[in-house]
Amino acid sequence: MRLLHYPDVENAHDDPERIASLAGLLTDLDGPHALVCGTGDNTGPGVLPLVTRGGVALEFFAAVDPDLSTFGNHDFDFGLDRTADLVARSPQQWLSANVRVDGAPVAGAEPWTVRAIDGERVGFVGLTDPTTPSGNEDAARIEFTDPVAAATRAVDALRARGADVVVVLSHLGRADDRLAAATDVDVILGGHVHSERVERVADTLLTRPGAGGHVVLEVDLATRSVTRHPVEAAATDDALADRYRTRLAETDLDIVVGRVAEPIRRTGREAFRGESRVGNFVADAYRWRAERELGADPPVVGLQNSGGIRTGPPLSGEVTLADLVSLVPFRESMAVAELPGRDLRSVFREAADPAGFGESEWWHAHVSGAELVYDHADDALVAASVHGAPVNDAATYRVATSEFLLGTDTEFPTLTERAALARIDVQYEVLADYARAVGIDPAIEGRITRRGL
Repeated sequence: MRLLHYPDVENAHDDPERIASLAGLLTDLDGPHALVCGTGDNTGPGVLPLVTRGGVALEFFAAVDPDLSTFGNHDFDFGLDRTADLVARSPQQWLSANVRVDGAPVAGAEPWTVRAIDGERVGFVGLTDPTTPSGNEDAARIEFTDPVAAATRAVDALRARGADVVVVLSHLGRADDRLAAATDVDVILGGHVHSERVERVADTLLTRPGAGGHVVLEVDLATRSVTRHPVEAAATDDALADRYRTRLAETDLDIVVGRVAEPIRRTGREAFRGESRVGNFVADAYRWRAERELGADPPVVGLQNSGGIRTGPPLSGEVTLADLVSLVPFRESMAVAELPGRDLRSVFREAADPAGFGESEWWHAHVSGAELVYDHADDALVAASVHGAPVNDAATYRVATSEFLLGTDTEFPTLTERAALARIDVQYEVLADYARAVGIDPAIEGRITRRGL
């Protein structure tokens, strides 16, 4: 049996050629001895996912005909009823062992299933990051239980039903390592963290193709070998590409809001490795809007969490509203929090590794109006200043950021609703207003210095 693994399609839905190449590749690799497996965040986020409330993914699912899927955190972005609707209208079987509503499986999903091919019985379990409700009020009524305990129960049930091999469809990110060490599973097909991975932990094979529909990983269960298939080498599904082009044209988001002379890159490096032009642009827009609405006293800092910036093609030439929606494709508002300097220092320290999400060397903040020095060898914030002056623990500051950070306890837990001062506008509208009024010309200015890496 071969497993064809894809997770985190996200804003590949906004690139007709790439989504069509991904569909073409999966179709070409599929066959009677293969199962197509999705491991979450394949209904969003992105421009088309936002506009269609995840419905555009049904076009992709119809073309690919996946066999199995589990939920990612963003598969609940449009509310539980919408998730259930998308599940009911999609062709694959959905699995979720640690997500329940009123004691029943979420959206009609099953906790596990067994598939038999060539005389071998393979059990599959679905698991989702239990921190999903944090910062996602649409998921707050859903119960997310401990994934290790849920997996342990599912594995016992699968082994009792004669499963020779157990595979987990996981949207747990770095928690895959803990799952491998604590349970008797053979393969974990992962997602959530947007980087590629093929490793073995405690005799368990762990795979992760990365985000954006660039790569499919093929797992041979007989040999536990993994083959990497880049979508660029695949034939495209031209009919699917045409349908996506039509949907994009119907969004009416092609309004030009600014121009960029030097292309602004939007790769994972720009998002998670420290200061970048794209991060500075977003953080500057937040600070500008907060100061315009509320004034500059007390001092204002712009803060964008790195995971909130979505990767994609560079901003280049004419920049449209669709480009900015693609950059932060959420219906969340920009919010302003007010807090003392000692708490602001804590916020800056929390940029080093919020709740273990992502890779260990990632950096999780972009700032405006502040300069930070962090020593990773000592795990310490060495220096922090705001508008050229060292942060005063007793002084008051304001932070302009995404309202997501006020509701989640997994990133920047010092920022909470208790500190909320105002909500101003949807994030991408803030970026568009800034682009129109100020322009789009960010520069690297030494805002973030990282030592000891």
